[in-house]
Amino acid sequence: MLATELKNHLTGKILPFWEKLKDPAHGGFYGYVDKELNVIREADKGCILHSRILWTFATAARVLDSAEYRTYADWAYRALEMFEDGTHGGVYWSVTCDGKPSDTTKHTYCQAFAIYGLAAYYRLTGKKEALEKARGLVRVIEEKCRVYNGYGEAYNVDFSPQSNEKLSENGVMATRTMNTLLHVLEAYAELHRACPEEELRNRGAAQLAIFLEKMYNPGKHRLEVFFDDDYHPLLDMQSYGHDIESGWLLWDAVQELLPENEWAPYRAMCLDLIESVRGRAFTDHGLKNEWVAGETNELRIWWVQAETMLGLACGWTLTGEKSWLEDLRTQWAAIQRMIVDPRPGGEWYWSVYEDGSLTDRPMVEEWKCPYHNSRMCLRLMQENLPI
Repeated sequence: MLATELKNHLTGKILPFWEKLKDPAHGGFYGYVDKELNVIREADKGCILHSRILWTFATAARVLDSAEYRTYADWAYRALEMFEDGTHGGVYWSVTCDGKPSDTTKHTYCQAFAIYGLAAYYRLTGKKEALEKARGLVRVIEEKCRVYNGYGEAYNVDFSPQSNEKLSENGVMATRTMNTLLHVLEAYAELHRACPEEELRNRGAAQLAIFLEKMYNPGKHRLEVFFDDDYHPLLDMQSYGHDIESGWLLWDAVQELLPENEWAPYRAMCLDLIESVRGRAFTDHGLKNEWVAGETNELRIWWVQAETMLGLACGWTLTGEKSWLEDLRTQWAAIQRMIVDPRPGGEWYWSVYEDGSLTDRPMVEEWKCPYHNSRMCLRLMQENLPI
């Protein structure tokens, strides 16, 4: 069964790789591993990476009832303190290898992932301190990052605005991004699971409405990606990975945060996004990356492939059609063939070209993490898929 395969892959391949990156000298986990599996111990440590490691081990410990994974979750929880700014609030983008502030940018995206990790840790442990830290970061987002029509993006250490290079690309400078809002919503939904609160439901409902009313383009069957202050799209683009991730993740948030009588338009949007990506970018050798102004990027990127698994499973949940399960099996075979690093001690490659040859991307850095592939395994292990 697929669930058994994924459990074995998670516990035998993914998590052992990250366990070995524990830094006993300075706390946390080493922040960089090159493509040859060399650990760069003096590299900076990213808050997004550490928040995702915290979520991964906390969720694995809870789902698998594992004392071993609990010890790594505890270690990651303590490490998150390195990123906390006791003066201005919030968390830094990165610290040095020994825990001193390095990049002191306060990004909304970064605050959201810290909430996400803390919420998972609270679900595991019931530790009130973790819950209060998560609530404190929600206040930071709502008081310092929320603007008149949504959420800002990048801030200096004192939360004065700065330009958004970190979450912009393809030659545009976005003041609103689909990606940041998606993960703020994800964090709020996770915290609501851990500790339901009316304020989280209200904020999450408002965020969902922005997706439906401002970011979703039903005529083009996609979410727009980069926006100005008033949600005018800045680029003719479809991010296949983000759309298939959004399809299942938005549906997950809808079920957590909204009453059932409000689900229908969101269900239609989520299924449209997943079906659009399936029709435009799914192949028997993985999902294409993105389409920009008429050009398709054919890279097979690790997180895109993991999110494709969850998107296809969501398609089956929403329709009951067997073909989604057939595609899910095809996708898992492609991941094993192209993305999983077969070397002893390896994990997943960052990316490969369409023909399966490797790119030069590292195995670990501030964005390359265990969250996407571990989450795929953990969720699908619990889905009771009939394959």
